[in-house]
Amino acid sequence: MSSVPEFSRIAPDVKLGAAVEIHGFVNLYGCSIGDETIVGAFVEVQRGASIGKRCKISTHTFICEGVTIEDECFIGHGVVFINDRHPTAVNADGSRQGRADWQVIPTIVRQRASVGSGAVIMCGVTIGQGALIGAGAVVTKDVPDFAIVSGVPAKIVGDIRKRKQRTSAVAR
Repeated sequence: MSSVPEFSRIAPDVKLGAAVEIHGFVNLYGCSIGDETIVGAFVEVQRGASIGKRCKISTHTFICEGVTIEDECFIGHGVVFINDRHPTAVNADGSRQGRADWQVIPTIVRQRASVGSGAVIMCGVTIGQGALIGAGAVVTKDVPDFAIVSGVPAKIVGDIRKRKQRTSAVAR
């Protein structure tokens, strides 16, 4: 297990894989983080969230309950995941909401997907394998495998496989 940097809170119920690198001011509880993953400073990962192996979670990112990030994903700086479509602080009668008053809506980020800095990922979506989410995008619906999306709301603007082919051709 990795050492805990000063000013970080890692609850005893967190499952850390081998060689996980955690930077300062991190808050982890009830989650699991796979082998060789890097967690940047000022990141919070909530109970029930799962991060795979060899991921990079950049600074100032919020990964809430119900989020699954598969292996080898990149999550940029300041990315926010949301797990509730209709958030409120109180019930109809004015009483404060508790855990039983709302339902977590899961989100999945498939293997090798990349999420650009400042993106917001709404609940209930699946980001496909190898997909690329542009910086600042707001993802409101599923993203196909290898799609490039950007904008508010995010729309498909390309295919990562075609971009890599062009890059390879230019390098020759």
